[in-house]
Amino acid sequence: MEKNGWKTQWARLYESGKQRACFEIEYLLKKLTEVMGGGWQQEQFEHYKINFDDSKDGLSVWELIELIGNGQFSKGMDRQTVSMAINEVFNELILDVLKQGYMMKKGHRRKNWTERWFVLKPNIISYYVSEDLKDKKGDILLDENCCVESLPDKDGKKCLFLIKCFDKTFEISASDKKKKQEWIQAIHSTIHLLKLGSPPPHKEARQRRKELRKKLLAEQEELERQMKELQAANENKQQELETVRKKLEEAASRAAEEEKKRLQTQVELQARFSTELEREKLIRQQVEEQVAQKSSELEQYLQRVRELEDMYLKLQEALEDERQARQDEETVRKLQARLLEEESSKRADLEKWHLEQQQAIQATEAEKQGLESERGAKERALQEALAQLERLGREREQALEQYEGVKKKLEMATSKTKSWKDKVAQHEGLIRLIEPGSKNPHLITNWGPAAFTQAELEEREKSWKGKKSTE
Repeated sequence: MEKNGWKTQWARLYESGKQRACFEIEYLLKKLTEVMGGGWQQEQFEHYKINFDDSKDGLSVWELIELIGNGQFSKGMDRQTVSMAINEVFNELILDVLKQGYMMKKGHRRKNWTERWFVLKPNIISYYVSEDLKDKKGDILLDENCCVESLPDKDGKKCLFLIKCFDKTFEISASDKKKKQEWIQAIHSTIHLLKLGSPPPHKEARQRRKELRKKLLAEQEELERQMKELQAANENKQQELETVRKKLEEAASRAAEEEKKRLQTQVELQARFSTELEREKLIRQQVEEQVAQKSSELEQYLQRVRELEDMYLKLQEALEDERQARQDEETVRKLQARLLEEESSKRADLEKWHLEQQQAIQATEAEKQGLESERGAKERALQEALAQLERLGREREQALEQYEGVKKKLEMATSKTKSWKDKVAQHEGLIRLIEPGSKNPHLITNWGPAAFTQAELEEREKSWKGKKSTE
């Protein structure tokens, strides 16, 4: 950014010097072109400014003559016109001549009209015999009290105008109306400037150009000072930039080394990462295989559990059948016990009657006759008891048959339970069957297996013996 500002200051300084040098040239060329009646070509002058040698502060007289003579700004003009234009510009800029030319003047004494060469300056109008300015005939002093008026044609004179001064009045006749108007305008402008106390236009323009040149010179000096400061700052910046450049080069070399190390580390990490990735892929593949195997085992296990659940339901049904068979067995056992009880009661009655009969036979023979009838009755009763005993035997046989059926059912249920128990044992022992308790050995009677235990039989023997001793 400072570099751009430095370039901008250089450009401004260059343009300031070049503009100061070309300003007066442009003004002079404009005046010459205006006097010669040509049109000012600004684009052509801009092109000339671009090619102007900026090392020059201006142009010498010979360079100016050469510039005008080559026809660049006086194209189509002859040498006489150019010479007249240079003289007129010289008169205006150097001799302060605002306007000059031939006009007729009326004399104050003889009142005759004589052609004179009039020269208008900022505060005076001088008139001569001819334009060589050798024979001066008089002056018209101008001040703020003077005035100029246009007069109508009279006495055969045309284009008349009047200049009134403090002590004299001058009648003048121009060659044509245009000249008349130009002179009236020029004199009127001069008197107006005298009233205002202002310098002539060319002097005012010269003063403005001088002030502008001073301003441009001051700006150029300021720009030169700023340029020196900028150059010093630029040198300091260059040194700082050189230092920074060296530091940046060192930092770049360090960065390159670090980048090299980083790339090497990155390659190593990448290789390690690739190895780890391959190992992780292998581990993942093994884990997936294990998961698949575990899934298969889980499916088998779930299938086994479902089979065990079905077996458990069937086992429950078998246990229910076994429980029902046990209930049937208990019912038959209770029925057998009741029949045995009745049999025991009948046997006791029979024993009692037998004892009574023997006692009766032994007691008296005499009562044999009386007892025959009683014995017959008892025999009949005994026959009836035997018949009842036979009936009870048949009922007992039926009960035994029912018991055998129940026993077969129980054995079937037990075998079925055992088979289910074996199956359950084969399936990792998830379910343990509830086995029935051990059975005590049954007693065997004349009519088959008894429906009571040894303890019950002993209890009943004691009861029977007690009853017998009581009798």
